[in-house]
Amino acid sequence: MPGNGLWRTKSIEQSIKDTDEPDTRLRRNLSAWDLTVFGVAVVIGAGIFTLTARTAGDYAGPSVSLAFVFAAIACGLAALCYAEFASTVPVAGSAYTFSYATFGEFMAWIIGWDLVLELAVGAAAVSKGWSVYLETVLGYIFGDGAKTTFDIGGVTVDWGALILVLALALVLTIGTKLSSRVSMVITAIKVGIVLFVIVLGLFYVKGANYSPYIPPGAPAASGESGVDQSLFSVIAGGASSSFGLFGLLAGASLVFFAFIGFDIVATTAEETKNPQRSVPRGIFGSLAIVTVLYVAVSLVVVGMVPYTDLATDAGDGSHKTLATAFAANGVNWAANVISIGALAGLTTVVMVLMLGQVRVLYAMSRDGLLPRSLARTSERGTPARATMLVGLLVAVAATFFPADKLEEMVNVGTLFAFVLVSAGVLVLRRTRPDLPRAFRVPWVPVVPILAILACLWLMLNLTVLTWLRFLAWMALGVVIYFAYSRRHSLLGKRGATESPMPVEGADPTKP
Repeated sequence: MPGNGLWRTKSIEQSIKDTDEPDTRLRRNLSAWDLTVFGVAVVIGAGIFTLTARTAGDYAGPSVSLAFVFAAIACGLAALCYAEFASTVPVAGSAYTFSYATFGEFMAWIIGWDLVLELAVGAAAVSKGWSVYLETVLGYIFGDGAKTTFDIGGVTVDWGALILVLALALVLTIGTKLSSRVSMVITAIKVGIVLFVIVLGLFYVKGANYSPYIPPGAPAASGESGVDQSLFSVIAGGASSSFGLFGLLAGASLVFFAFIGFDIVATTAEETKNPQRSVPRGIFGSLAIVTVLYVAVSLVVVGMVPYTDLATDAGDGSHKTLATAFAANGVNWAANVISIGALAGLTTVVMVLMLGQVRVLYAMSRDGLLPRSLARTSERGTPARATMLVGLLVAVAATFFPADKLEEMVNVGTLFAFVLVSAGVLVLRRTRPDLPRAFRVPWVPVVPILAILACLWLMLNLTVLTWLRFLAWMALGVVIYFAYSRRHSLLGKRGATESPMPVEGADPTKP
């Protein structure tokens, strides 16, 4: 294959060899427990504290718990594929690196560009949610006049989000192990808060609030256009995506945002002591823990108040949260505790999203698709330049841009990555049967195909406007690839697709 071809692949062996370059070497000091903490730290946050009530009130009603189950099934299928890839290719970059080894450079760039959207926008969106909770907590201390935003020349500046992002960028620059320790402490606090919500909320659950479990579909709201509906609802001729079957499916696609994070565990494979064993454990451990907590919390919240009381305020567009359900039952002190817990919870979400973003940017830079200087590591073994750049970009987005619709933008990007990773398992099983795999997806090709179908199904239930924005972002990525990345690719400069080398100890007879 020509060296300048779009589909040139980077061999697994070369990817692993590149991890030993002195100037770009990462420090291996993470364990399976560290990875599980990272996974739980990033997943428990926006989904429980901000998204559960909104999805119940606007889309799914009491069936929001079923929406979480649907999203968890799709994530579980994709997690099996991530685990096989991460244990086979223990290199930073996650889906980007996996795609480079299977689909070639152009698709690797596309998925890397897609992950930039997922992780950077996700970090900015959650940091703005953190700022909202900070304002609530400051209100407890200084009164209702405390604000985390101010206006300059018609532009709203969110100083709360700015401070959070800059502080976390500093922690990530100092070291990944320190980041894990910070995550462990804060994660313990927010898991305790979640358990508190479940136990206390059970005393206020009323059986009547679960009926109807799937509310009848609502007509289109005044001023609502087709681009605000889910793509599947438009294709099937539905009036809207609020409640009914269309609402349940749209809710599943929306709460998928709550599960984003377990895939970030795979981005830290290069910094893990025993990635072949630890990465799959970290992925499955974090996903199992958060699924149980999410379903339990959603059942409690919709049992505490009628789902209609959780709807987004039509007047000012404000969203309801977990605290809303407790305040409605007169338990205001619990609402205050939840707000403080959310502040802690969202902190680690932003930090781990930024960590994942830095590692993807680092991997792309090491391959020459972005400036190589971003791949340089500091004396502490962290990509300091890439971390500072990501911190700056996320800080600007979180400080000056509104957060509306950001969750759905993150969802479509993540689901697209899941589709490619699941398909990549099928490709690599056929093209490299000789590779030793510490973890193997069972029932191939059935499980990867089911993962692809489940993710595509969730993508269809995102809004038309989200799809249009996603396609525009991808088009910009294509322009950058042909203008810069293709000419600076290290693999292209080497002349051709690298031939796989035999792997010591591999059994070529195993599929």
